[in-house]
Amino acid sequence: MNILGHVTVLPHVPERISKLEKLAYNVYWTWKPAARRLFRLLDVETWDERGHSPLKMLRDVEQHQLEQAASDPDYLALYDQVIADFEAYLDQAVSWFKTDTSTTDFQDHVYAYFCAEYGWHEAVALYSGGLGVLAGDHTKAASDLGVPLVAVGLWYPEGYFHQRVAADGTQEAIYERLAPSEMPFHKVLDEAGDELHVSVSLRGRDVQLRAWRLEVGSVNVYLLDSDVEGNTAEDRNLLSRLYGGDQHTRISQEIMLGIGGVRLLRALDISPTSWHMNEGHSAFMALERCRELVQAGMNFEQAEQVVAASTVFTVHTPVAAGNDAFAFDLVSEFFNGYWGSLGLNQQEFHRLGRHDQGWGGVFSMPALALRFSRGRNGVAELHGDTSRRIWRDLWSAVPTDEIPIKHITNGVHLKTWLAPEMFELLRTVLPTDWQERLDDADMWQAVLKLDSHALWEVRKHLKAQSVRFLRRRVVRQYQRYGANPTALHNIENLFNPEALTIGFARRFATYKRATLIFSDLDRLDHILNGIGKNVQLVFAGKAHPADRPGQALIETIQQLSKDDRFAGKILFVEDYDMAVGRTLTRGTDVWLNNPRRPLEASGTSGQKAAMNGILNLSILDGWWPEGYDGINGWAIGNGYAGDDGHEGDDEATDMSDADSLYDLLEREVVPLYYKRDAQGTPLDWLERSKQAIASVSPKFNAQRMVKDYVHMFYAPASKRASHMAADNYAAAAKLADWQRHINQNWHNVSVTADVMTDAIKRIGDTLEVTATVSTKGIESSDICVELVYSREGDDLETNLRTVPLSKVEDRVDGSSLYRAQFTPEFTGRLIYGVRVYPVNDALPSPFDAHSIRWA
Repeated sequence: MNILGHVTVLPHVPERISKLEKLAYNVYWTWKPAARRLFRLLDVETWDERGHSPLKMLRDVEQHQLEQAASDPDYLALYDQVIADFEAYLDQAVSWFKTDTSTTDFQDHVYAYFCAEYGWHEAVALYSGGLGVLAGDHTKAASDLGVPLVAVGLWYPEGYFHQRVAADGTQEAIYERLAPSEMPFHKVLDEAGDELHVSVSLRGRDVQLRAWRLEVGSVNVYLLDSDVEGNTAEDRNLLSRLYGGDQHTRISQEIMLGIGGVRLLRALDISPTSWHMNEGHSAFMALERCRELVQAGMNFEQAEQVVAASTVFTVHTPVAAGNDAFAFDLVSEFFNGYWGSLGLNQQEFHRLGRHDQGWGGVFSMPALALRFSRGRNGVAELHGDTSRRIWRDLWSAVPTDEIPIKHITNGVHLKTWLAPEMFELLRTVLPTDWQERLDDADMWQAVLKLDSHALWEVRKHLKAQSVRFLRRRVVRQYQRYGANPTALHNIENLFNPEALTIGFARRFATYKRATLIFSDLDRLDHILNGIGKNVQLVFAGKAHPADRPGQALIETIQQLSKDDRFAGKILFVEDYDMAVGRTLTRGTDVWLNNPRRPLEASGTSGQKAAMNGILNLSILDGWWPEGYDGINGWAIGNGYAGDDGHEGDDEATDMSDADSLYDLLEREVVPLYYKRDAQGTPLDWLERSKQAIASVSPKFNAQRMVKDYVHMFYAPASKRASHMAADNYAAAAKLADWQRHINQNWHNVSVTADVMTDAIKRIGDTLEVTATVSTKGIESSDICVELVYSREGDDLETNLRTVPLSKVEDRVDGSSLYRAQFTPEFTGRLIYGVRVYPVNDALPSPFDAHSIRWA
């Protein structure tokens, strides 16, 4: 038979339940169990086979099943309640943003959020890992809070790859192409009702882009798409895969995201008051906004100040491979002619993204983003410090602690990641309005009053669910291997729901050390089998198709799972996605995380696990140094490796951390889990479990995170933008002129300081320091003279204290005398220095003037 084509015949949704279609086109259902249940009840088997996609469900369900649902009183009662809740949610009459006293001045704000990937659900797979899932949670929390966020991303028809793991552990990458019609997308149209197009230039040719709109509650996400009629075949496929292709593909994708994203928002008449670049992939967005201003008659220096004032940048991975950078020849190939529209020459354009330290001379996307933002943050407290160390060469002569990169620790969308059963249990002790008070730490203390036996029943239920899910996955895996019926039957006994289960699921990059627990197989054998207690390990994660060392880790785990000592005790689950993530962060007992510190930016899987009562067993890296309280889990190692920003002895560190991991399992984790009362309940374990829920939930949820972004970055950036734009950008012109004046005259600045005597002083004694400062051409009102001191050994980089010096007299030679008296805050031997730097109220950090002089 010759197939001429395809046609889709959709069932007719009865009028009585017609709003199922509206619900299917808003990913609100991803965090509402009752909404998902509406679709699942139509046909459980079809729901599972279609990957829990409401849209595919409504496409493939039989007509008679819809008719039956439309006449079922129980179904209709659930339907009416879900739709009423959905419509009330979209109305957002009493959202946090509209009613909180701290946001009353922000009601005219619009916050643009750019990210290369988003993870809302496995049925809408536009993510590779943590960055995308974080972005998905960010948009969900913004919707919950009523924050006026608009998000921009890219549509990848083949998404990230599906992982197939062979019997020997070899990873195979499988790509499945999806049509936009299979996604909950709305085509973006212009005022005439036609498909809206914007264009970008790629190596001198115009590439047309269309866009799809996806609804995340009340937040709109716009996804650009190059598969447009009229584009060349090559251009139509540029966005086929997330993080696929060569450097030409990557820079093309990032031009479409950054430049195309700005042009799309302009075409939609959306005028953001602040712009957030989540990771460096979208950094070209800043250049496009500068180009707009220059083309409107502004010079580049003024445009740079305007754009930077309103821009926020979140830096993520501290690992070199995770930060996009391009050769200058490649940048010139793609931007030839573009720099002229900025009023720059080629060399000046290259300098905007140049980064010469650490990773060679390249055009670095994070460096570009850091230069064009005034709000900058890492994603955990430790990561903020790590980021300041990595990027300190962009702020020459500024101590590490003062590099203007702050931090907002990541959080997760609790309503997405909390198991429904745990949700119902928490309702028994939390107040009725607890979902509006997720960041109220005092409220969460009520969790400590949970009945331990009730909590244990929920934990056992979630583990049983997890085991059933894992067995189904492994059956499919074994069937693909061609396993015989006996082997398939034995899978039913593969994993023991009664055993202490340790979960490890994340991207398989080498620094995450997935195989650390296999450092001493004899010792591991004793832990899993030899101390009279049943312990098992479950792993999941993908290695990038080009990451051969990461793939080798998967092979090691798969091969060890066949070792006679570990048969049935080690399981690798292929094709890690959000469904697997939900299962493991709900259905294991211990969450293992052992990256090489400080290379974990934040990590959020452990937060999801803790909210479900799972105990973290983790290196003090990422978010865990802020989360660990000595009761809610365990800390592996001493927590100091890598803190100086330099690579140490990796082998020695691995050995030490492995020993600590084994020691904790042997002495604390396993014995505590199997310490039971007469009813078989591990009461002491459950006290830790309650503490994990009570301590992690308020501090590490996405609502708290988004509130922090609003207060620390979005609102201040919007206010700066308004100030810059007033009176035809008068403030921008003034700041640009001031910066130019500083740059031209800073070479004339000098400072000398009198050396304080090396006498022994007592805490509380007053010390005096004087300095002579010459600032030819620069007014004294434009500078700050400051004493900086610290305890010896910190090299004036960390743990700083500053004391301003005041001018006491002007001298005939044009210099000025400055003096300060101060009482040291430290005991011991102190080191100190005196510096001068320019100050301007329009700069959030004075060090963004990039001028400093030390005595």
